[in-house]
Amino acid sequence: MDLTKGEAFGFLGFDFRLVRSLRGVWRPQYTPQQRTRRVLVQKLKEVFRRHQSQPIGRVIKEINPILRGWVNYFRIGHAARCFRFVKDWVERKVRRHMMRARKRSGFGWTRWSTAWICATLRLFADYGQGVWPALTPSR
Repeated sequence: MDLTKGEAFGFLGFDFRLVRSLRGVWRPQYTPQQRTRRVLVQKLKEVFRRHQSQPIGRVIKEINPILRGWVNYFRIGHAARCFRFVKDWVERKVRRHMMRARKRSGFGWTRWSTAWICATLRLFADYGQGVWPALTPSR
């Protein structure tokens, strides 16, 4: 592979390529592969399908470890777009689950805020990019 010629390769679930930064410097970029995101969504779909008639607390208790592990693995890369997609997708599925339990249509955007869903129902919400710790001398 020659990244300087625009080629890219996949390794351990990441796509590696060379991109130009905003300052004009060439740097490596590693993002989660589409296939890994698709596998995550399929796994979460199966959980939602399997727990269709269960309380939302039970569903969230099962999907939180899956989300936490996946996000912590891909956090070191350039995954903000992928995380945004996954976060929005999971929130829509949770909202739809709660509305169906009330025999209503829609997503309940005016009924529940995102902050309420994350705080009260304890839905995983730590999708922040990883920050390398600063090198400070220990005392």
